[in-house]
Amino acid sequence: MGNLILLAVIGYFFYWIFKSYSQYTAYSQKAFKNFSVSKESLQKSDLGLFVALVAKVAKADGKVDALEAQLIGIMFDDISAVFPEPQKTKDILKEIFSEEKDRFDNLEEIAQTLGSAIKRDRAKQQQFMGFLIQLAFIDGEVSKSEDEVLITIAQSFEFDPNAYHAIFDQFEKMIKNIHPKANIGDAYKLLGVSENDDMSVIKKAYRKLIRKYHPDIIKSQGKDEAYMQEATAKTQEINQAYEMIKAHKK
Repeated sequence: MGNLILLAVIGYFFYWIFKSYSQYTAYSQKAFKNFSVSKESLQKSDLGLFVALVAKVAKADGKVDALEAQLIGIMFDDISAVFPEPQKTKDILKEIFSEEKDRFDNLEEIAQTLGSAIKRDRAKQQQFMGFLIQLAFIDGEVSKSEDEVLITIAQSFEFDPNAYHAIFDQFEKMIKNIHPKANIGDAYKLLGVSENDDMSVIKKAYRKLIRKYHPDIIKSQGKDEAYMQEATAKTQEINQAYEMIKAHKK
């Protein structure tokens, strides 16, 4: 059920953002074609500052669990792909994340720096704040410490409180309405595997399908609403099937 919540929330997040901002193209290979990739330059960039905030939200409850790591891994892939040296960028972003996840003394400073940089861009504010709220919801609920970190970030962004609560309430409602399917035969069929396959084969098929249908934050820019709806529904179905199979195999 945990991973089901993850993909449902991931799918819902991307659908909601791109439904409102389908033409949002601020982060692209063209925009970063002349960017000089270094730790210093990435730390000062919007995306580097955002990764630092992601780290703090992820560790706010004391640990970065497997579900959070999965979502963050997708985020690293999406972000690094727009830079001239993707692998070097990904390695540096991981280093920034590792350093920042255990620091909370600079939370407000980093949030204010990023907030100042994106102050005039509502699309970026919505995208970043939505992702951070989504991350806090991965395990099905937002802890007190996560809530405090999110509120500090929102206030530093000077983010509209009504907009904040609207996003928060949407995720909360989404999670409450998630119900798993019950047909194990359909689960195997959806993943294209059989009951006789071992979990290594099933996991490989699952990851391939998720990567195929997952509406990542960069490639989905400019796609229409129908595309996002289809991708969202498919990722939910795939993850639900995988969770059912894992439980059936125990």
